[in-house]
Amino acid sequence: MDNHHLQHADTFLFELVIGIILIMALSLYIGAAILSNRRRHLRRWPFIRYVFWISGIICVGLSMIGPLANRAHIDFNAHMAGHLLLGMLAPLLLVLAAPVTLLLRTLHVSAARRLTVLLRSWPLRLISHPVVASVLNIGGLWVLYTTELYRMMQHNFLLHLVIHLHVFLAGYVFTGSILYIEPIAHRFSFVYRSVVLVLALAGHAILSKYIYIEPPAGVTKTQAETGGMLMYYGGDLIDIVLIFILCMQWYKFTRPQAALSLSKSCT
Repeated sequence: MDNHHLQHADTFLFELVIGIILIMALSLYIGAAILSNRRRHLRRWPFIRYVFWISGIICVGLSMIGPLANRAHIDFNAHMAGHLLLGMLAPLLLVLAAPVTLLLRTLHVSAARRLTVLLRSWPLRLISHPVVASVLNIGGLWVLYTTELYRMMQHNFLLHLVIHLHVFLAGYVFTGSILYIEPIAHRFSFVYRSVVLVLALAGHAILSKYIYIEPPAGVTKTQAETGGMLMYYGGDLIDIVLIFILCMQWYKFTRPQAALSLSKSCT
């Protein structure tokens, strides 16, 4: 009974801390946007980015605290739903909210320059490389679901927290390495990023099918089948949005060049 109460208290404390962090993230973002809008030389921060940020924070909250997060410890389907929210949908929404760009708009010039130097440092350049980011993202999931790691995380609070943090950060960095929403030190072509994206999506799809056939440690065959299907089809829906945005960026990038080429051919 004492162990049960201690576990309940730890869960409550964890959810309280996560809730405070998420509320702070919401408040700081909105406050930075308001501060940025007060500067006359800058365009107003787009309202849609508020929506992206708030929606992304909600996705993180649903996956980390509340009924879905609690059920994920005993239900693989709930765990997989949390994976889609935390590792795919939330990173996409938060990248589209462009928090780094907003931060650069609100900082003083000297602080913004120091942040820019940090963003161009070799560790961040390495991690944000599309290939490295995809390996950290998709490769991490393969390690999680094809080894004893998934079973271990259900019985180790610290490991559980580290894995969730990795899933979120890896998803965020991967999304940012494919969609250039924020300022980035190195820029790869659309063709290169598209190839990396296709390979990463293939790796995610193959993993979902593998889970369907070979359940992770501690997962029943029935839950593995439904969880694998949720991972496959739910991931596809989010991937479609990612592909659409990348194609739109590609189209906007090539449209002025195409118009210029047409103008030159007509003269």
